[in-house]
Amino acid sequence: MFHGSMVALITPMRDDGSLDEDAFARLVEWQINEGTNGIIPVGTTGESPTLDHDEHKRVVEIAVAVAAGRVSVIAGTGSNSTAEAIELTAHARAAGADAALVVTPYYNKPTQSGLLLHYRAIADAVELPLIIYNIPARSVVDMSVATMAELAAHPNIVGVKDATANLTRPLHTTRACGEDFCQLSGEDHTALAFLAAGGHGCISVTANVAPRLCADMHAAWRAGRVGDAMAIQARLVALHDAMFAETSPAPVKYAASLLGFGSEFCRLPLAPLAEATRAQVRAAMVGAGLTGPG
Repeated sequence: MFHGSMVALITPMRDDGSLDEDAFARLVEWQINEGTNGIIPVGTTGESPTLDHDEHKRVVEIAVAVAAGRVSVIAGTGSNSTAEAIELTAHARAAGADAALVVTPYYNKPTQSGLLLHYRAIADAVELPLIIYNIPARSVVDMSVATMAELAAHPNIVGVKDATANLTRPLHTTRACGEDFCQLSGEDHTALAFLAAGGHGCISVTANVAPRLCADMHAAWRAGRVGDAMAIQARLVALHDAMFAETSPAPVKYAASLLGFGSEFCRLPLAPLAEATRAQVRAAMVGAGLTGPG
């Protein structure tokens, strides 16, 4: 069962837009040392829409090599092309990833029947645990709990990253899919509330720059120290706000650059941050007491 504080990793780049493999490897190592329970390369936060296939695969390979079995690696392998998703998922398995995170197909707007066929095709083709990534705000499609329950019957489909921010969802998902179906929040602001509703962890953007705080919050919750977990949550609220003040991952890449993990560069069509947003990010990091990895 995947659980606890997991990080949707950025893909560090140089100012010319090329991959900064050294910065990425250092980021993965730092995450592990800071207590992160799992790493997720090449998801939305990793700018997967603008990485070519070779870059995508290279990022997964680096993540697996650096993690070296110490924490779980859940590779983003989703696409709005089922064939492409199968290809990327097969590569993730060959590279040694522990699971794949597969987003609901964007732009195509498949029906619930189409979602069933899409995920079953991937799960049938590749022997690797799959986590459904349900994020209607980006993909437009919202997978219903009933559809998820049908998919949960497949032995390779093991959980969901729920980015709906609907805190009734984990209650209904547990009832429909069972307590062993892994539920991971995709919304930093609601991470604790999601755990209280039956969730198992969070795939976090904020954890890119505050891994120790995020890990400590989850550890406190699991140990029954609810007050401690809530205190950390309160400390992180302004940072969560800053990480989504503009389209992610632009704010978190700027924040990570302040900690020495690559430049703030995001590939187009993401724009450079407004100066007001930069100031908000800097203030939030100071408020949370964040310093560099060294």
